[in-house]
Amino acid sequence: MNAKCIAIDGPAGSGKSTIAKEIAKLLNWTYIDTGAMYRAITFKIMAEGIPFEDIKGIVSMLENTRLDFVKSKLFLDGKDVSSEIRSEIIDKNVSAISSIKEIRSKLVELQREYANSHPVVMDGRDIGTVVFPDAEFKFFLTASPKVRAKRRHAQLLERGISIPIEKILSEIVERDHKDSTREISPLKMASDAFLIDTDKLDIRQVVSVIMIHLNMPVPNAWEGF
Repeated sequence: MNAKCIAIDGPAGSGKSTIAKEIAKLLNWTYIDTGAMYRAITFKIMAEGIPFEDIKGIVSMLENTRLDFVKSKLFLDGKDVSSEIRSEIIDKNVSAISSIKEIRSKLVELQREYANSHPVVMDGRDIGTVVFPDAEFKFFLTASPKVRAKRRHAQLLERGISIPIEKILSEIVERDHKDSTREISPLKMASDAFLIDTDKLDIRQVVSVIMIHLNMPVPNAWEGF
């Protein structure tokens, strides 16, 4: 396969990050979690106390920021922040930060640089529409808000965090609205993307669908879909 980027888009909780990691593993490609990049920038802005409306200060901070992926872990200025960027406070503020055009411009530039140096599986909300509109393979994963809320609830419980599922559902619906209505790079499916509804599919089934679509063999242990 000569493609340099496989784009996997979708709303929060649709399973795109989990699926993208598995596809990257099977192809021996680099996995790039673009959502984690926006989370890391949100984390740094908040840690440094920069007001969200201080665009000048944010741009200055970006010029002195380094983001590196090492074995699916994200390093911010040399420090592994993979766990810290998954906090509830980051969840609540990442949409606002993601809508700042100067941040999106910088991170899109970095994302394209990653793909220019080696083949990548990249997931996000605008990979197939903005970052790599010419990608040969584009997938859009979706699921109902209720199913996504259940998945998020289970993930949080595994980490020892108990939040009412109704609250998670409300936040997901709000996040969907913000992501799909923002002026800069809104969440939407590319016209040539392959749509996969993951409501009733498990991880293996979704990965199998994608591998078949890529004309790549499905691992023996995963056959039977």
